[in-house]
Amino acid sequence: MRTLFVILLVSLVSIGATAQTTTTQTQPVVQKIGYAEWDYIFSQLPEFKQIDNDLKTHGDQLQSQLQAKYKEYETKLKTYQASASTMVDAVRRDKETELTQLQENIQKFQQDAEASLRKKQSDLMEPVYAKVGKAIEEVAKENGYSFIINPQLVGGGDILLYNDEKYNISTLVLKKLGITPTASTTVQPKK
Repeated sequence: MRTLFVILLVSLVSIGATAQTTTTQTQPVVQKIGYAEWDYIFSQLPEFKQIDNDLKTHGDQLQSQLQAKYKEYETKLKTYQASASTMVDAVRRDKETELTQLQENIQKFQQDAEASLRKKQSDLMEPVYAKVGKAIEEVAKENGYSFIINPQLVGGGDILLYNDEKYNISTLVLKKLGITPTASTTVQPKK
């Protein structure tokens, strides 16, 4: 997938440059490509810290509920194990069915909790993605960039095989958002 993206990007740049060069034979078209590090930009945003806290709180609440369900199951399992040999067959089957249902409820709760956490993250991050995306677009237009690429890992591999730090627009994006970046939390591009 990464290779296909790189080939497609190179092809588009080549075709665009060739098409524009043939129409204006005397002036070759120079296309600027920059990159922005989403992780670095997000780490600088005040609302990202609040989102991180909100997600942690939500996750802790879900974890607490899950632990309560586990505790209930374990208590009933111990009670069943302690008295199973003296139970009437019908009562034992009922207790076994109840334990099985509790296990299924725990598994369903785990799945629902994961989905709830993903949805909460998506709901909280969507406006931030839009805000940062708009700032990136504005910075790119103001500074004459043709393409802005995220050099961080996507789908298991880098999108960008080489990048020159002078084309990193992350700081410009933060300034556009009204944030003064701190030097101590600079994220280095992943190799």
